[in-house]
Amino acid sequence: MIDVLKEKFSQYNNFYITNTEALSVEQVNKLRRICFSKKVEMKVAKNTLIKKAMDGLNKDRFAGVYGSLNGVTALMFSENAKEPALIITTFRKEQHGEKPVLKAAFIDGDVFEGDTQLKILTTLKSKHDLIGEVIGLLQSPAKNVISALNAGNKLAGLIRALETRAGS
Repeated sequence: MIDVLKEKFSQYNNFYITNTEALSVEQVNKLRRICFSKKVEMKVAKNTLIKKAMDGLNKDRFAGVYGSLNGVTALMFSENAKEPALIITTFRKEQHGEKPVLKAAFIDGDVFEGDTQLKILTTLKSKHDLIGEVIGLLQSPAKNVISALNAGNKLAGLIRALETRAGS
């Protein structure tokens, strides 16, 4: 199990540490199906095994989440940093409950501790979203310049046409 966890921590830059205690087997299975459909991998493991896997990779990198390794722990691994937060939030609404509880989230090396961080995590933008915004911002001035140049050509043509009419 330690090797499996090491592989997951190496594969993903984003993971959530949650508490699924008090969820029924049916609810946990439903949560797993939702995760699977959203390309989020969910693993339940003992805290000591999780810590050993993290220590085996890079003790300092994961040190910020060690305090969250207590009680029943389910890990959610995802390429998309906010997808597990959206899953947790939606699942809670549908189940009319407070579980799973977010203990911590590890997002590209940053640690978000506690369930109060869930709302912030649902608003995170993915790398692709941010790249798209930057490209849009970079394209905007170029589009304005091109538009102005095209308008200038039309204006120049209009002025020439008026001069021609006035001269005839």
